[in-house]
Amino acid sequence: MRDCSRAIACSLLIAAASLLHPAYGQQKSEINITRQPGILYLPSHVMEKQKLIEKQAAALGVPDLKVNWLLLSGGGNQTDQLLAGNVDVVNTGVGNLLLLWDRTKGGVKGIVANSALPLTLVTRNPNIKTLKDFGPADKIAVPTIKVSTQAILLQMACEKTFGSDQTTRLDANTVQLGHPDAAIALSNPQHEITSHFGAPPFPYIELKTVPGAHVVLTSPEIIGGPLTQSQFFTTTKFAEANPKVVAAIKAASLEAIEYIKKDTRGSVEIYREVMHDKTSTEELLEMLKQPGMMDWIAAPQGTMKFAAHLYKIGTLKTMPKSWTDYYLPTAHDLPGN
Repeated sequence: MRDCSRAIACSLLIAAASLLHPAYGQQKSEINITRQPGILYLPSHVMEKQKLIEKQAAALGVPDLKVNWLLLSGGGNQTDQLLAGNVDVVNTGVGNLLLLWDRTKGGVKGIVANSALPLTLVTRNPNIKTLKDFGPADKIAVPTIKVSTQAILLQMACEKTFGSDQTTRLDANTVQLGHPDAAIALSNPQHEITSHFGAPPFPYIELKTVPGAHVVLTSPEIIGGPLTQSQFFTTTKFAEANPKVVAAIKAASLEAIEYIKKDTRGSVEIYREVMHDKTSTEELLEMLKQPGMMDWIAAPQGTMKFAAHLYKIGTLKTMPKSWTDYYLPTAHDLPGN
């Protein structure tokens, strides 16, 4: 695991060096945005279907903007593509944002948050009730080992459960697997994956369909409140060259969040269409009635607590003074924390 962590850090540092060279000379007329699977990213589905970024960009003086939405499993894959210059904006977790902000010395920053839905650790092992019950053979699927929001939350939970020197106690149990594949693995009683730290809708589906599946813990229990799980972020070079596009992404996010709250059913139907999800509209609406499942919030939530943990264990070399350090000025009018 130590070698893997070192390799990840080295690749990020190498990619970050490329940010020192101009990558964007003028305002772009076509952009690529990535996101992961799941209803956690519902605002992005509404934005895509209703072409809200294009609409807001036109209002700001950027007509005929073309937006390409790309689906990538795992935040690590998305951030690699961002640093390589293959995509312009990513929509993923706060752990990846903080890590890239730190590694690039401020060369990557957030645009706007869009959801703080709870993440849930689900297991099918009847002997596991708390973190203390995990043995060496109990494998936990997370989107990206070490650096995904789930992997870091697991470390924070270990510190609370076992002590300040036990942060990495369950790191060896984690296996990197995208949410859809992790859900499939969990449903297979012969698979080594016995637990999945997942994002909506996967934990909800697992609890309903996997025999014996039950909740071990949730992100609000670990962080003490809501935690931003989905935000748009980009390189500062892209933001400087495309200020109107960045402003359009924020405005489109706010519009999408309002639409979700006003017409949740319509939003769910958009999600089903865009993601080709066969789950019924009624079942998804029932899922969104669960505690914390309508936390569509544009202002960053709980991110400084997350940053403080990463700094404490040495993952972040710089402790931000405020959440505004790793978010672009476009977001500074929001009541973040």
